[in-house]
Amino acid sequence: MPTVLVIDDNPAVATALEILFSLHDLRTLRAETPAAGLAVLDREPVDLVIQDMNFRADTTSGEDGVKLFREIHARFPDLPVILLTAWTQLETAVELVKAGAADYLAKPWDDDKMSIAVHNLLELSATRQELTRRRTDEDRRRNALAERYDLRGAVFADPAMERVIALACQVARADVPVLITGPNGAGKEKIAEIVQANSAVSAGPFVTLNCGALPSELIEAELFGADAGAYTGTTKARAGKFEAADGGTLFLDEIGNLSLNGQMKLLRVLETGRFERLGTNREQHVTVRVISATNADLRQMIRAGSFREDLYYRLNTIELHVPPLAERVGDIVPLARHFLPEGKKLAADACDALKRHAWPGNVRELKNALSRAALLATSAELRAADLGLPSAAPPTDDEPDRRTIEAALARARGVIAQAAAELGMSRQALYRRMEKLGIARE
Repeated sequence: MPTVLVIDDNPAVATALEILFSLHDLRTLRAETPAAGLAVLDREPVDLVIQDMNFRADTTSGEDGVKLFREIHARFPDLPVILLTAWTQLETAVELVKAGAADYLAKPWDDDKMSIAVHNLLELSATRQELTRRRTDEDRRRNALAERYDLRGAVFADPAMERVIALACQVARADVPVLITGPNGAGKEKIAEIVQANSAVSAGPFVTLNCGALPSELIEAELFGADAGAYTGTTKARAGKFEAADGGTLFLDEIGNLSLNGQMKLLRVLETGRFERLGTNREQHVTVRVISATNADLRQMIRAGSFREDLYYRLNTIELHVPPLAERVGDIVPLARHFLPEGKKLAADACDALKRHAWPGNVRELKNALSRAALLATSAELRAADLGLPSAAPPTDDEPDRRTIEAALARARGVIAQAAAELGMSRQALYRRMEKLGIARE
């Protein structure tokens, strides 16, 4: 049962509120002085405080109430406080609301308005507590992950990325191919580094090849090597990436760019560990852990006949999907701070602008934006204007728009209470907003 503490020097006020709250299954505690109220808070769990602003008959200044509120807020910053008075000027109450007070109601109060205010604040407080608990759990899991595995300096805070990294660490020791999917610039190579660093061959070489950066006729030579004269311009034999990666890991980025002939040879290496350099029939044997990555839809390429189905199933024994940055909003600000040079920091409006931007170029775009902003900003504190990002279309009213709500729901994995707490709304308010915008309740 939620508990409300009433701090008022008039016992009749506490009695009236206690009767009202008993109708709503709320427990009421009372105190007649600021000192007594603080003592109750020290010994009892309280969910909400309703406090008077004047505790002496000879004053209407509200100074006692201001002092009490600031003391409560300093010691219990997450505890909602409703200011209740018949005398204090509105300006004083407004200033305290700006300072963190939850609401302001005048005596004599309206029972319905009081009940609604208390109900909404208790619900919002509960969802915030749940969000805090979830974040504490997430921090604990991330710390445990970092203590147990080598994360190669990965910067992440969003649960979506945490799940990818945890799975990468889990499968790293298994001697099976890993396929990493996701858009360009999302961090696929970092996941490959984590897999390699925690694998049984972490002490071996880690060799990378971007199949999308080479003409198709040269990719096979890069992979398997070539004897002198194997193709125009080859004057001496050269080893390929498989030879260089023997005893370690080979990371093949943009695997979808490999030709069908190269795919056939790669499949043979994965199955037997054997291959020939271009221009020779001499067979070589290697032991290599292969990690591949792509931003392409390999299933669609299989249907189109441009990617071998048997190779696909050989490569994706384990598939790790890296979400785009727009689906990992919790990562944006930590990554941005990581990319900033020493001595630079982000203002609050800059953080908001970063979280609103869609980041079609993902982490790579974010890094470039921060590098440019840090170079051009005239102050140590970067403001939203310094980032040079296109302005997001403002919502049509003061409430969150469809995109903001859907993003919050995605981060909360559909948990309404968590999404509501992040948006600073009650669950009922969020439900009403979703209904107004036509967002389905799953």
